[in-house]
Amino acid sequence: MTVEELIKQLSKLNPKAIVVLQKDSEGNGYSPLAGSEEAKYSPNNTYSGEVPHPDDIAEGSYDGERLLDCVVL
Repeated sequence: MTVEELIKQLSKLNPKAIVVLQKDSEGNGYSPLAGSEEAKYSPNNTYSGEVPHPDDIAEGSYDGERLLDCVVL
């Protein structure tokens, strides 16, 4: 999902509703959203990956071609 797609979905909802994150796709737990930040994402496969620390990126520990812009919620 992209930020654009998320904005489109959220624009249809009650703006006063709280945002709750689902732990996994089976719904085995939920918690309120604590915040958000821009970051880089390094995918390991189609369903998981890593968000490396900016210092590790600056040191060249990650392949820049594999890093994708992301928003972490």
